Amino acid sequence: MQINYLAVVTAAVAGFLVGWGWYALFGKIWKEALGKKTEDRGPMPLVPLIIAGVACLLMAWMLAGLMGHLGDVTVKRGFISAAFVWAGFVLTTTATNQAFKGVRPLVTVIDVGHWLAVLIVMGVIIGAFGP
Repeated sequence: MQINYLAVVTAAVAGFLVGWGWYALFGKIWKEALGKKTEDRGPMPLVPLIIAGVACLLMAWMLAGLMGHLGDVTVKRGFISAAFVWAGFVLTTTATNQAFKGVRPLVTVIDVGHWLAVLIVMGVIIGAFGP
């Protein structure tokens, strides 16, 4: 099985940018649902951004490896693989963890929606690049 590393890096960057845009769009609602004040917004912390970037790279790499194991690497299979990974692993673990933390359901919806968008974009990009 070969992995197209240009596809992985492109998908990781795209996933990171999707996250940036997602929380730019829903960040105020998300913070309010967490009970944080939007006025308390200091400078953007560097460490979480680095972690997010590395996580996107690892996620894209693992998705590409999974897609390669499943057969032909295509846009359709990338979309479907991403949706299955999200439903089976991301949705379930995020919802469980946040439920036990007592997080409001709106926070969970915003968070899992973010990861669905990220994974779909990654899967489609990896599929478009092919093996």
